[in-house]
Amino acid sequence: MKPGTIIKVSGPLVVAEKMEEARMFDVVMVSDHQLIGEIIELKGDRAFIQVYENTGGVGPGEPVYLTGEPLSVELGPGLIGSIYDGIQRPLDVIRAQTGDFVTRGINIPALNREKKWHFMPVAKEGDEVSGGDIIGRVEETPAVVHRIIIPPETEGEIEQITEGDFSVKEVVARVKTATGTQDITMSQQWPVRKARPYKSKLVPSSFLTTGQRVIDTFFPLGKGGTACVPGPFGSGKTVIQHQLAKWSDADIIIFVGCGERGNEMANVLLEFPELTDPRSGHSLMERTVLIANTSNMPVAAREASIYTGITIGEYFRDMGYDVSVMADSTSRWAEALREMSGRLEEMPGEEGYPAYLGTRLAEFYERAGRVVCLGSDSRESSLTVIGSVSPPGGDLADPVVQATLRVVKVFWGLEDTLAFQRHFPAISWLNSYSLYSTNLEDYFKVNVNEEFPALQAEAMRLLQQEAELAEIVRLVGIEAMSDRDRLILETSRLIREDFLHQNAFMEIDTYTSLLKQYRMLKLIMESHELSQSALEKGVSVDQLTSLPVKEEIARMKLIPEDQLDRFDQLEKEIRTQVEALVESEESVNA
Repeated sequence: MKPGTIIKVSGPLVVAEKMEEARMFDVVMVSDHQLIGEIIELKGDRAFIQVYENTGGVGPGEPVYLTGEPLSVELGPGLIGSIYDGIQRPLDVIRAQTGDFVTRGINIPALNREKKWHFMPVAKEGDEVSGGDIIGRVEETPAVVHRIIIPPETEGEIEQITEGDFSVKEVVARVKTATGTQDITMSQQWPVRKARPYKSKLVPSSFLTTGQRVIDTFFPLGKGGTACVPGPFGSGKTVIQHQLAKWSDADIIIFVGCGERGNEMANVLLEFPELTDPRSGHSLMERTVLIANTSNMPVAAREASIYTGITIGEYFRDMGYDVSVMADSTSRWAEALREMSGRLEEMPGEEGYPAYLGTRLAEFYERAGRVVCLGSDSRESSLTVIGSVSPPGGDLADPVVQATLRVVKVFWGLEDTLAFQRHFPAISWLNSYSLYSTNLEDYFKVNVNEEFPALQAEAMRLLQQEAELAEIVRLVGIEAMSDRDRLILETSRLIREDFLHQNAFMEIDTYTSLLKQYRMLKLIMESHELSQSALEKGVSVDQLTSLPVKEEIARMKLIPEDQLDRFDQLEKEIRTQVEALVESEESVNA
């Protein structure tokens, strides 16, 4: 292909002419520096190129080389535990070669070409295979078995398959297809802007356990679902993303740091290898892929980073794994869209964002889902997407937040007032919601307890009543409230402080199983019901709030997971102490 010629450079946007052979979203190499770019608009023979590296020093007259290929990621053994930038360049390898800064024009393969992996066939010669079929396995890490799958477009009969040690580019099998023999290696290329195919999409009816009480109990997320975590600076978005990455019961974690500050992403890179995976006891990195595209890297590369992350997630989903993609944050990605739209001189939408912002967000989130994978075994798997949003000042009217809320099904709204009160997770129980709650009711009834959904609804009703009563308390004082209203305020306080508040840095409190969450909530609600009955029999609310067992309720979060029978004793103590108050009151009145 003949090279084009640069006629204009405007930051990350390069315009080149004589590009008749170019196609939309093809990758090009800009100037003799070989900067990686992607064609985002074509007008006649002119191509508008989004360059993913610093264009300083590049000027008109320099060449643009066409590759004829779309922006793609390399998929295969070696992904797990890797740290990439937004266009899947391995940052650890680059650092070893060039130092602490990414050299312009450096082009290193995403997967190690020299490393040998032991390939174990699970298919045999003569087997009929089609796209998505698993033909072999590679033990990538102690936590992940990498399943080698037939590329989606391939169909035929296995002519040859060999066990042994191979690099990712060596042939491990040959398939006889209608158009000839096709070599199968352990790696694949896939365009990032094209969703990987599947047989069918299913309703997310299986629960993604996170161990975070406010999420699991009140705003649950189904496997294959989508969630949005908006909040102002300092409200704990990154801490929640870390907690979800560590404790959610997904098999594979893809963490995309999209335009976050360098020090925040540096913390992720330092902390994740040190985190212990509760499943295996080894490093969490043994089932994690990190994509680090910080705010001091070229802005345009943010746009590619979430597509890179979601494509890697789809690949592991196709193996049959439950995958969770954390994007932190999509606001920075939207800012990259806004900058490129401005440089393209497009008609701006709200607050300068492009008019197609909502469409691009929808295209990203709709790639999540619980699916039946390609392949003869009809395996089911899921890809869950959790995107944090950083609106200026925590303003939920921000266009990125509003466009995201139109497509996601779970909203975990963070509040700085809760964070300043040292209430973590700072998820607002009044503003947040989950549209999966109804779908997951049967799951809770079968896997936890029949009465868990009813307890959830009753506890949320009390929290909403507390919010309504709070204004009255500010006006007239709590002493002027009726005993029934004061009991509602006291029970709501127990729910907030002893159930919803959770310490991410305390080993026994950082994760709570669903069964323990049920026992904790049941204890609080039983205490409320018994207290209501006692009020009707003349016991004062002051007597009920000063019961010795209330101190035990405050410490219930410290009960270990293997000692949940202690809740039975607590329930007995509550009943005994409340009944003693009732008997005492009745004897006085008699």
